[in-house]
Amino acid sequence: MAQEFKLKDITSLQLKNGEKKEVEVEGIEGGKVLLLKVQDRVHATSPNCTHYGAPLAKGVLTPEGRLTCPWHGACFNVSTGDVEDAPALDPISKYEVFERDGAVYIKTDEETLKAGRRNLNLKCSSVSDEKVLVIGGGSGTLGAVEGLRGGGFKGNITVISKEGYQPIDRTKLSKALLADLSKAAWRSKDFYKDASIDFIEDEAKSVDFSGKKVETKSGKTYEYSKLVLATGGTPNFLPLEGLKGDLGNTFLLRTLPDAQNILKAVGDNGKRVVVVGSSFIGMEVGNCLAGMKNDVTIVGMEEEPMERVMGKKVGKIFRGLLEKNGVKFKMGASVEKATPSKSDPSKVGAVHLKDGTTLEADLVIEGVGVKPATEYLKDNSSVQLEKDGSLKTNEAFEVQGLKDVFAIGDIATYPYHGPGGNGTPVRIEHWNVAQNAGRSVARTINEPGSKPKAFIPVFWSALGSQLRYCGNTLNGYDDVVLQGDTEKPSFVAYYTNGDEVVAVASMMKDPYMTQSAELMRRGKMPGKKDLQNGKDILDIGLPSEIKI
Repeated sequence: MAQEFKLKDITSLQLKNGEKKEVEVEGIEGGKVLLLKVQDRVHATSPNCTHYGAPLAKGVLTPEGRLTCPWHGACFNVSTGDVEDAPALDPISKYEVFERDGAVYIKTDEETLKAGRRNLNLKCSSVSDEKVLVIGGGSGTLGAVEGLRGGGFKGNITVISKEGYQPIDRTKLSKALLADLSKAAWRSKDFYKDASIDFIEDEAKSVDFSGKKVETKSGKTYEYSKLVLATGGTPNFLPLEGLKGDLGNTFLLRTLPDAQNILKAVGDNGKRVVVVGSSFIGMEVGNCLAGMKNDVTIVGMEEEPMERVMGKKVGKIFRGLLEKNGVKFKMGASVEKATPSKSDPSKVGAVHLKDGTTLEADLVIEGVGVKPATEYLKDNSSVQLEKDGSLKTNEAFEVQGLKDVFAIGDIATYPYHGPGGNGTPVRIEHWNVAQNAGRSVARTINEPGSKPKAFIPVFWSALGSQLRYCGNTLNGYDDVVLQGDTEKPSFVAYYTNGDEVVAVASMMKDPYMTQSAELMRRGKMPGKKDLQNGKDILDIGLPSEIKI
């Protein structure tokens, strides 16, 4: 039952537009509320992001009332508390707030106040004949199905996923080697059951686009009104002796069983681990295993880790952080092969580099990229795959040349309109991009004719310190403006092409990434010269108009 709670040490609601203030609630241990003023109205919400608990007081509040998390880019509507952008799933709580007799109160119940979030209620009994069929079980699927039900869709929703479990926080597989489904799953199976969202463990074999039906490998056929293809990426084994899956204890990392198998091979730790590939996946899992007291060596072809995406200067910072954690690097190196263990010829024993170096290994993890998982479409005459195996879409993620078919996530090549994009087709393998694309498709289905969702790509990484990144460098960059302390590290890196900032990376500098993403959406990101002349992006007011 709702009751009144007094806010501590605050006598009035005199805030400025755009101001945020976290305050304590009297009589509730640990109870806090966030006060925000937007368009001359004061709102009261729960104070933390529902994704990983970031303090929203340190986030970015826009003039139209979008509150963006300082860590990973989740956005909430201040007026309703609803989620607007990934990766958060649950809304923040909204409270009635008022002044009385020189004090400020909120009205809610104690359970809601302590929960610090509004649990999303998608309970639904399907009533319409419309059938949305989703192929895949990852981040894009998560955004699509929750966006559909959350947006009022009353038709049938069926998900076909080969993984055999409900959507998980896949980002934690490499960052923390999380292998427990109960901890990795975003929702319980009952949550989706109550929402009348059917998850079926199977795999798509073929699609009849004209007949609007999908045949699975088990021999079953599923009809659809709308089809959402979200099959993600398939990680690659290197086509080299001993590294193409022909020796035991050689692993890829994409699924929960992959993480479970790696942990089983690691056992009580103290193992020699070789990670092939200095990508984000390779760096994260290498750092995680080193933290568990294993002897980890990362092998990369570039001069510095992640150099192609992040540049040498920033890649060097990442390498330094992991070296402090005990990780060894072999950079500028090429792998020749892997050979069996002398004690057990069925398992890997060493990785050999082309320069003659031999790295003894109890297990090997390959993080050398993924390819779009579209094998089930390769012989389909109704659709043309791009050279990389992806599907070309428009801004609404509708597949080119097909009706009522969408593609999202790792398999989608879509027009990018962020800084430096100019509509260039791009395929982005980020958790947030897939989930936001899923939300965009859900809105298109729920509100035909609505404008596609405008979002800037965001990703994050655990590399001894938390990396935040927004934007994209699909058309390249020619310089990096690095500001801050790279030793600590506490810095912001602005990736520029000419005078235009096309991407921003930061460590220990919240909310610079979040502010950058909002400025990019509005076409107000300052240029390279302004930044070099001392312009601080946190001093820039955000206009209401969205330009992308």
